[in-house]
Amino acid sequence: MSDDTIEGPDGRRRCFWAGREPETTYHDTEWGFPTTDDTSLFERACLEGFQSGLSWRTILLKRENFRAAFAGFDVEKVARYTDADVTRLLGDAGIIRHRGKIEAAINNAQRAVDLIDEHGSLESYFWGYAPAGAHVPHSMTTSPESVAMSKDLKKRGWRFVGPTTMFALMQATGIVNDHAYECVIREKVDAALRQRL
Repeated sequence: MSDDTIEGPDGRRRCFWAGREPETTYHDTEWGFPTTDDTSLFERACLEGFQSGLSWRTILLKRENFRAAFAGFDVEKVARYTDADVTRLLGDAGIIRHRGKIEAAINNAQRAVDLIDEHGSLESYFWGYAPAGAHVPHSMTTSPESVAMSKDLKKRGWRFVGPTTMFALMQATGIVNDHAYECVIREKVDAALRQRL
């Protein structure tokens, strides 16, 4: 067996990082499955930004707090947040209280409104960066597509959207299927991606 997978308590092999809860449930039910609605895509983009420099476990354990703090990641609502909301969020112990990341989430909501106006949806924009060929799992932390997406988003004024963060977004939302070949979930994600097409 490869180092890319770990055997779970149920005897099934999963990606190496999904050996305990809440990672296992997230891995089995969300990570890599096609995400197409604007609210979910915006949530994932925000959470990947907040995760920068931290463990994904930290984010998962605070996820419901983030949803409450950021109006369920409703793009239009977060885009209207003010300095008073920044102050409120900096006092919220249930989330990551990092001024730069909080301000970036609000800024990115405002930029997302523009992106939706231009492209019709976040899905149309983000999925436009799906690689043309097959992706090899766990072979990289960035890709030419994530570099291009990062560069374009930065030009549009987005923040905390570096190439590694955008590749993590692509992994999380199914734009690339990065489940290990021996992972029990890989085929399910492949099937979901075929159904999307």
